[in-house]
Amino acid sequence: MQLSARVAVVIVTYNSADILGDGLRSVAASTVDLTAVVVVDNASKDDSVAVAERMAGPDLPIHVVQMGRNAGYGAAVNAGIAELGESKYDAIFVMNPDCRLRPDALAHLADALREPGRGIAVPKLLNADGSLQPSLRRRPTAGRAWVEAIVGGGRAGRLGALGELLTDPRDYERPGPYTWATGAAMLISADAHRDIGPWEESFLLYSEETDYALRAGDRGWTLWYEPAAEVEHIGGESDTNPTLYALMAVNKVRLFRRRNRVSAALLYHSAVITGEAVRALSGRATAKAAVGALLHPSRPSRLAD
Repeated sequence: MQLSARVAVVIVTYNSADILGDGLRSVAASTVDLTAVVVVDNASKDDSVAVAERMAGPDLPIHVVQMGRNAGYGAAVNAGIAELGESKYDAIFVMNPDCRLRPDALAHLADALREPGRGIAVPKLLNADGSLQPSLRRRPTAGRAWVEAIVGGGRAGRLGALGELLTDPRDYERPGPYTWATGAAMLISADAHRDIGPWEESFLLYSEETDYALRAGDRGWTLWYEPAAEVEHIGGESDTNPTLYALMAVNKVRLFRRRNRVSAALLYHSAVITGEAVRALSGRATAKAAVGALLHPSRPSRLAD
């Protein structure tokens, strides 16, 4: 009989008072040994900190870290892991406050990490209505960016390996290794985190999970998808908020440029601009914002502060 995994949880909040309580209650119901729960607040203007403090108790050992500013997601994750100090844990679960875990989700993810070489385990993400939320990605390439620009990301994800985002529901029925996945909920083994190092803090929001997963792969660690672990993720703000959408577009181009040759980066940048420009012609405010931000990359970072 396997011993229950020792899991530490890091949750990053920013004006999350309305959703944090349900997320913490789902963590408390998990069937693993919770060694610590760290809530890192990026200077919320609402009662996020008060919600976390009220819910702390023997069954939910919450520590609150207040960043004092909107330091970004990666910086907050790093602060939360630093707060764990000498706590004993086998893995760290990094999650958004808008996630709701099924009681056995963490146990399934922890079991997946028992296999040597697996450094990150990610769950099946579900929308609030129970439908699938596509979250798995292939390696970003200029070719895939052009396919998605021409035919759209949803359609490209169903054309073999042509798209970066996997959108065929059949792909989500079986476990397996992937290049990266949505960072709303991921379990990272303690050994892998020590080897990979801290999260990248320069992105503010979006692409930090891509960077982390790609660096894990660079170090030989596998990111494993486990469909038995189910997590409801509300999400969706980046699809409707022009500022956040623009920041997401700029950051994925920045990350690609850091990891690839200049020629490939130029092709990738051109593909992303082309795709957003096509969508902007249909009147999408988010796409219009993305085109402007891609032509002036410093703009969305200032707006997001």
